[in-house]
Amino acid sequence: MGRDLTALFDPGSVAVVGASDDPAKYGHAVASQALRAPGRRPVHLVNRRGGTVLGRTAATSLAAIGEPVELVVISVPGAGFEAAVDDALACGAKAIVGITAGFAEAGPEGLARQQAVADRVRAAGAVLVGPNCLGIADNTTELYLASDRFAPGGVALLSQSGNLALELQLRAAPHGLGFSRFVSLGNQADVTLVDLVEDCARHRATTAIAVYAEDFGDGRAFARAAAAAGKPVVLLTAGRGAASARSAQSHTGALTTSADVVAAACRDAGVELVHTPREMTVVLAALAAGPGTRATGRRTAVFTDGGGHGAIAADAAEDAGLDVPELGARAQERLRTVLWEQSAVGNPVDLAGMGEQNPLSYADTVAELLAADEVDAVLMTGYFGGYAASDGGLGGGAAGGPTGDADDGSDGGSVLARGEQRAARAIVTHLAAAPKPLVVQSMYPQSPSCRVLAGAGVPVFAATEDAARALAAMTARRAAGRPGLPALPAPAAPLRDTGYHGVRALLDCAGVPFPPAREITDEAGLLAAAAEFEGPYVLKALHVLHKSDTGGVALRLPDREALLAAHREMHARLGAPSYSVEAMADLTDGIELIVGVNRDPRFGPVALVGLGGVLTETLRDVAFALAPVPAGRAEELLRGLRTADLLGGVRGRPAVDVAAAAAVIERVTTVAAAHPEIAELEVNPLLVRPDGALALDARAVLL
Repeated sequence: MGRDLTALFDPGSVAVVGASDDPAKYGHAVASQALRAPGRRPVHLVNRRGGTVLGRTAATSLAAIGEPVELVVISVPGAGFEAAVDDALACGAKAIVGITAGFAEAGPEGLARQQAVADRVRAAGAVLVGPNCLGIADNTTELYLASDRFAPGGVALLSQSGNLALELQLRAAPHGLGFSRFVSLGNQADVTLVDLVEDCARHRATTAIAVYAEDFGDGRAFARAAAAAGKPVVLLTAGRGAASARSAQSHTGALTTSADVVAAACRDAGVELVHTPREMTVVLAALAAGPGTRATGRRTAVFTDGGGHGAIAADAAEDAGLDVPELGARAQERLRTVLWEQSAVGNPVDLAGMGEQNPLSYADTVAELLAADEVDAVLMTGYFGGYAASDGGLGGGAAGGPTGDADDGSDGGSVLARGEQRAARAIVTHLAAAPKPLVVQSMYPQSPSCRVLAGAGVPVFAATEDAARALAAMTARRAAGRPGLPALPAPAAPLRDTGYHGVRALLDCAGVPFPPAREITDEAGLLAAAAEFEGPYVLKALHVLHKSDTGGVALRLPDREALLAAHREMHARLGAPSYSVEAMADLTDGIELIVGVNRDPRFGPVALVGLGGVLTETLRDVAFALAPVPAGRAEELLRGLRTADLLGGVRGRPAVDVAAAAAVIERVTTVAAAHPEIAELEVNPLLVRPDGALALDARAVLL
């Protein structure tokens, strides 16, 4: 069930230590907010000088209050923080919010102080948010212990940045979004992001969880909590570049995680990963749309009243990961019954000026698109909203402007405005009858017509790229039937032999196929190995990094004489302590892949699969996922590569056995996940042919 945070979000009483009349001090801001709901619970202000603060008598200490306090906010200079924590625990506090900074973010000494405080809090059975945080708020319990007000709503905002939280609430307001809770994460000395995600998942008033995190702590636990939340989780994070990582380190002492790893964890956990505060509010607005607005597919109909808007929107939709396929004959036929001759019906669907002649054509077209089985979602883009906004302005149509006139030739703007608003109401009716995701981009998003749509839960945006991103968020994030976050296997006996043949033996026991091979140290051993299997042969110098680059691999040696000659030449040049003699694999019609696992300090084992061989680092055609990777998921990753067409056969080459490759990927990643002592495990290349898969090389690095 997770940790009990009731004392944090719905305490029976509150004290603010460091409350002040000085507006420049944070204790002033928090105390002012705390007094907004004096009737909900007792609120005590503590200032060591006593007197009055904000017109109320201030206690000189927590002990001077004379009664237990359940939640204590501490906003005092760093030197007094530990004593204030001890006082809070002594007066029975079950929750502490540490505003004070100067701990883990200040270096090793500060980290040691922080850990000692957290240990004392846990030993007392209490919880601590922070230190180095900016407070908390819960609109559902009238708990206001942050410097800013948050409009009430359904979003729980968990942030390691106060300024970003402020920006998010400003951006959320125009979309009608509000907040159930706000928590400034701070340094997460005790209460962690995972604890808060789990608690917000249980919080009935929270409909979505928005996270800005610089340090995930236990990243895999975060992914598990997000996957199990049962409500959308939207993540904004830092550290994709070196400068961002430096900033996060100085800000909260955070250890950032590579963008590839975070993206993989989000895909596997069904988390919406965003890159800016604007994108976060766009996604949250989409996820707050009315019922019936989650699609099961990504087939998108783009509907416009101008060719330019349609073309740009189609590109934006595909950039967002949506599909914009040409509509089938039946759907086009149905559209022809409601549009005029010059309208385009292939996808994008373009009114081509019909909107000025008949504003209800917008609604008629939307109805047909919603009814089409081959359409999962609709993106409407262009001038809609402009007639009511300008009450007489015309727009849209092809280059050169509209050609239509009002019904009676007079008061045309008002007629169009009224017709457009009728169309908006009709669209709402059609959407209720055939609920599918519908997102609108309008040049006039605040117009009366667009407000009708927004009021019915249809997301409306001014920017095309925002509308496309919103629609992508409204589609299913995890394919039907795909398992959720992979569970880690039980730890296996540690790997002792990290040599080439030791790693081969480990993988061979897991069912990873290799060509026959023998390790040799002299010519006698070489000839004995060659007698065990037929040529052609491969000779590899062992214990040499990047064997291919240093000439430590000889291929296609036809017989024993060629093998012996290659060994003599290679040994004279490299002097390797041992060599591997192997049967040469049949490379005909084969594709070389790579499968590797790296143990990330936050997310644990993370798998990489992609195009392999000597061009791996050059082509960088790879995909990531949390390990272990089930075979079905591995096949998805392979078919999602840029070069995936190679796997299906091109220019007369036969298709390779992707299922066999996926099975090997599952085995390799499961082995790595079961060995926490392995920092890196890699098979490169993994040869995939029409008749199966074969590992040709392997290596492991211990932590």
